[in-house]
Amino acid sequence: MAKASRERTLRILSAVPKVVRERLRPVIEAQAAEVVAMQKRLVPAESGALRKSIRWRMGSFEVASSANLTAGGGRRGGAKGGGLAVTGDPDLTATIVAGDREAFYARFVEFGTKAHRIRPKTRGGSLAIGGRVLAPGEAVSHPGARPRPFFFGPFRVSRKRIKRRVATATGKAVREAAAT
Repeated sequence: MAKASRERTLRILSAVPKVVRERLRPVIEAQAAEVVAMQKRLVPAESGALRKSIRWRMGSFEVASSANLTAGGGRRGGAKGGGLAVTGDPDLTATIVAGDREAFYARFVEFGTKAHRIRPKTRGGSLAIGGRVLAPGEAVSHPGARPRPFFFGPFRVSRKRIKRRVATATGKAVREAAAT
């Protein structure tokens, strides 16, 4: 059912005249930039890497890791190298992403983590935590981290306003295109 609905929507969008697309793109870009600004204000900043990693893109693109957080956008699928591919219309799809190779922990900040044991990745390998090198086979307990949501909240809060602005711009563009 969802696939048929998506295909129907894509068919309708492909029929949208170029003039309407040209009028909608700036509106969609402005809304994406507004949500990103709100997310950057809310993100907890220690090193600033996570804040710098929050960005938006129009159309299709690939992100480095499936651990990245994405909102909006088109269809998601696997990318080469374990990343995440987001495909969408270049004029009508905006996707917001948080996290990159440096700020891989975006998901952990947004949703938190439960208590867990940290061990070296390889048998007999060593691991340094807090300046202390663990002996081979030794593990430490991590108490977990509480969630500090910064990503999906602004997206959810803005969703109705974004839909309303895009619908208004669409109607205005269609009337303008019909008048010519």
